[in-house]
Amino acid sequence: MPIRTIVCLANSFKYPNGRCIAGRELRTNSYGGWIRPVSDRETAELSSSECKYGNNTTPQLLDIIDIPLLRAEPRHHQTENYIIGAGTWVKKGQLDWNQLGGILENPASLWINSDSTSAGMYDRISQEEAYALHNSLLFIKPDSIRIHVEINPWTNKKQTRGDFVYQGTNYNLKVTDPVACSIFQSKESGVYPLEEVYLCVSLTEPWENDNNCYKLVAAIITQQPLR
Repeated sequence: MPIRTIVCLANSFKYPNGRCIAGRELRTNSYGGWIRPVSDRETAELSSSECKYGNNTTPQLLDIIDIPLLRAEPRHHQTENYIIGAGTWVKKGQLDWNQLGGILENPASLWINSDSTSAGMYDRISQEEAYALHNSLLFIKPDSIRIHVEINPWTNKKQTRGDFVYQGTNYNLKVTDPVACSIFQSKESGVYPLEEVYLCVSLTEPWENDNNCYKLVAAIITQQPLR
């Protein structure tokens, strides 16, 4: 079974109750394209048992991981999807912060800036717009980001959003990085600035309730651990 090696750039919450792991392929002297290991279930999420190492621990951001993969399984704009195979995930090492510049991407915008939710800014696009695209993952470096911890008026629960400027455009996106969400939702409601940050941004599949696709901050990577 083919084994592919990736640098983990996202370990994110994934609907309905799973995880989304994604990263860039690591080759001998270079980085390849994005790989998102997925299950063969309709919703494609990974269960906790499907994305663990042999010692029962979970992949962390910047881990270098060998993953058995069966085949590519692109879904419209989510061209990075690969069905996982049977076998154990193996941690081979960890990428250093100073090496992240070699993975950095510099698109002119985060896909299409056409629509916003009431809580966000340029955080969704239509299914039709998404299906005309050819990727759903980006690794970027904004100048800074402000984390907003606030009460969601519909669920009455705390939510975490990332407000940042990229290429001159302001974005406000939901954060699905579980480590960041746990840390910031333990704090009081407010705004928390971060400097020197890399972000993995993802574009979801169409949401069943409205057929829109949503931009998410799937990972927040800082030189020092978040606290």
